[in-house]
Amino acid sequence: MNRRKDRQQRTTQRGFTLVEVMVALVVMAVGMLGIAALYIESLRSGQMSVSFTNAVMLTSSMADKIRGNTAGLANYVGAAAGEAQAGTNANNCVNGNFDCTAAQLAVDDWFWWYEDVKEQMPIDRQATIQVVNLPPVNVYTITLSWPQRGLAAPASYTLTFSQ
Repeated sequence: MNRRKDRQQRTTQRGFTLVEVMVALVVMAVGMLGIAALYIESLRSGQMSVSFTNAVMLTSSMADKIRGNTAGLANYVGAAAGEAQAGTNANNCVNGNFDCTAAQLAVDDWFWWYEDVKEQMPIDRQATIQVVNLPPVNVYTITLSWPQRGLAAPASYTLTFSQ
C-alpha cells in the first residue's frame, strides 16, 4: 500500500509545463520593455534639465553684464545673437584693452556671451535681447530658445528684469 501512494505522489509532481514557462517569459519581457522605456525617458529628462540649467545660468550672466554697463544699455538691444551685432569680432575690452567705450563693451559682451551660448546650448539655438523703454526704467527681456528632442515646439527660457 505504501508503494502505491509513493507512485501516485510521484506522478502528480511533474514541475512546470511549457505553457507556464512561456507565460513567465512574456511577463518578464513586458516588464523589461517598461524598464527600458523609463530609462530612455530619464535620459531625455536629464538632457532637458541640463539645457534649462545652462539657459538659466547664461541669461543671468548676460543680465549681470547689462547691469554692470549702465552707460551702454542701449547697445545690448538689437540683432539676435549670432547676427550683426553679436557676430562682430570682440573688442577685447576685458582682456587688455581697457580703453573701450560703453558701446564697444556691449558688443564685446554680446560676442563673448554668445560664444558661451554656442558652447553650452544645443545646435539651432536662438538668443535675443529686447527692451521696452518705460521711463524711468527700461525693461529687458533675454530669451534663449533651443530645439528639444521629443518636443514639437522649441524649449525656451526667458529672463525679464528692469534697469
